[in-house]
Amino acid sequence: MSTIILGLMAAEALIERIREELAPQRDRLVDHPYLHAVEAGVDPSQLRPFAGEQHAIIASDLRSVARLVARFGDGLFLHVLDGERAAWEALPRFAAALGMTPEDLEAYEPMPGAHAYTAYMAWLASHASAAEVAAAYLVNFATWGESCARMGAALRRRYGLAEAEVRFFDLFAEPDREFEELALAVLASGLEQGVPERRVARAARLLQGYELLYWDTLFDHLHR
Repeated sequence: MSTIILGLMAAEALIERIREELAPQRDRLVDHPYLHAVEAGVDPSQLRPFAGEQHAIIASDLRSVARLVARFGDGLFLHVLDGERAAWEALPRFAAALGMTPEDLEAYEPMPGAHAYTAYMAWLASHASAAEVAAAYLVNFATWGESCARMGAALRRRYGLAEAEVRFFDLFAEPDREFEELALAVLASGLEQGVPERRVARAARLLQGYELLYWDTLFDHLHR
């Protein structure tokens, strides 16, 4: 068996262990009370913070991922950057369905709890290894995709939004096999070069934890 295959197997095994350890967080995320509230029905204006936070998050993440491309080259991070650009282009249609203009998105002030994810992403982009970021993405993107699938379905069914208006959510809802293959390869290379597994697991745990804080913050804001 080749060294490359063995390395990929080690990377896959590590990601599975991390996912098992973070299973309670994952369960809380995909069954979050914010998702239940959206499915049950809220005033569409109450969804505006979601759009505003995503505008701030993606604006920051675009710079963070560009930083990763500059540090580590294309491949995985250029692929992620393309996804961020597509989300950036799709978000205004969702915001417009809620009555928000581009000026409203620019004027929106992020909530600290909801913006913690992107602040940590900026730290990872400057200080972490490619392997740590790849693992954090592998764990977090899958959970985010499940949540987006629920949001997209609810927005169609409950609020009557059109396909173009929920494209933002559809972009994340389906598994991205190319991303997964690229990320596993980056993780395998990092492990081979001596990146400690504990640092890899820490990056995934913290990013997933900040994801949970994002949803918690949005849910708390619904009741103000």
